Amino acid sequence: MSATLPEVLDAWRMVAARRCFEGRLPLSAFARLCGSLEVVEGDCRFALEFGRDALGVRFLELQIEAELPLQCQRTLEPFRLPVRVTQRLGLITDESQEAGLPPGYEPVLLDAEGTLRPAELIEDELILAVPVVPVKPGTEAVERVFPAGQAEDEPAPNPFAALVALKKHQS
Repeated sequence: MSATLPEVLDAWRMVAARRCFEGRLPLSAFARLCGSLEVVEGDCRFALEFGRDALGVRFLELQIEAELPLQCQRTLEPFRLPVRVTQRLGLITDESQEAGLPPGYEPVLLDAEGTLRPAELIEDELILAVPVVPVKPGTEAVERVFPAGQAEDEPAPNPFAALVALKKHQS
């Protein structure tokens, strides 16, 4: 196992060698993810395992653990969202190969040389783990009933009424 993660890997060589990588990456290394975070601090733990399954499908198994600092949209307070991702990625070179992947595999489209940027895959999975509306677990939903007011029954004054009066006055 290797503690350092190269910037670029040859996926086909990694599959043939059944390579594994483990380590940590700072959240600050993920430029696209940083825009979704409340503060850019902390790190993520990852494990990458390359191999072939019983059907001969080349895969990359990705495991990620992180605590993402987010802002709760109910309370506007910061909180840490624990994220655990386990994903088996099928390595393909053409979109038509996606249909041949077994159930449970997500496709990763590579060029013919098998160039792979593992840090980008890790960042992609973390971005997908961020909820559209982050809400701190355990917070109560804020519900309010707005009573029907009498102002809704009365017609709103026409903002052009003064212009109509001026036009009639000039005629």
